[in-house]
Amino acid sequence: MAHGISHRSFVSYIDKSREYYEASGYERPYRWPRHEDVPFSPLGKPLTQCRIGVVTTADRGPSGAPRATKLFAAPNGESGHLFTEKSWDHEATHTDDPETYLPLARLAEHVEAGHVGSLSPRFYGVPTDYSQRLTVEEDAPRVEAWMREDGVDIALLVPL
Repeated sequence: MAHGISHRSFVSYIDKSREYYEASGYERPYRWPRHEDVPFSPLGKPLTQCRIGVVTTADRGPSGAPRATKLFAAPNGESGHLFTEKSWDHEATHTDDPETYLPLARLAEHVEAGHVGSLSPRFYGVPTDYSQRLTVEEDAPRVEAWMREDGVDIALLVPL
């Protein structure tokens, strides 16, 4: 046994999702999406010249708001009040450290150090629903449009 570890030290979201669906009585286990044509591409410029946009699943979620929400970041990197009481595993994780689900202060340090060009003036919140259809048809296109509007080169996806 290497370094005294007797089990995995990470959360397997695939296993957790499958177990959740089974325990909730769903007829089929959760089906993870598979994309043959992934929209990833090499950077067209150095990281030091790139703008990063952060997408988090810690969303505001007020009633009547669109599913995906663009949120404005405070100048000091603080996120303000986020609603983080939605669909996430309250036993496997916590929200004690906002930098784990919205790392604006850490990213600002990298901008200051010259490692990254800039951060988007907004960050983007998406729901933690288990709906691939809504994510693909509604949330992703909306966030992509906002990122294009904000001149984002790199999307950093940070789930809660």
